[in-house]
Amino acid sequence: MTVAIGVATFAGGFLFPFFIRMAWGKMVDSWGPIGGFMAAAFITGTIWTLNHGIGTPMIFQSGASWVDMGLAAGIGCWVATARLGMSAKKSTKNVIAAISGGIAGAALLFLFL
Repeated sequence: MTVAIGVATFAGGFLFPFFIRMAWGKMVDSWGPIGGFMAAAFITGTIWTLNHGIGTPMIFQSGASWVDMGLAAGIGCWVATARLGMSAKKSTKNVIAAISGGIAGAALLFLFL
């Protein structure tokens, strides 16, 4: 992987949690539950298109392509929360639940893929 591809991949991975932290909550606060659905569609769809759906995608993939945006969102939002001074210990149960869910989802996908 070249330096340019590495920088583009890092930037693409940064965009998704950044937009989640900056816009998702505001959309939900302004429009209620419909705002959450709109945020899911617009933020996820737009960032997915930038990272994967254009002729020259931002993210270089060399493995499990279904993991990249979810992993970026999880780690990015967790680190942002920790940087704001909130305790990372409080999120231990959520991290364990996310890892367990990921393992269960991978096992389910393994059955038919």
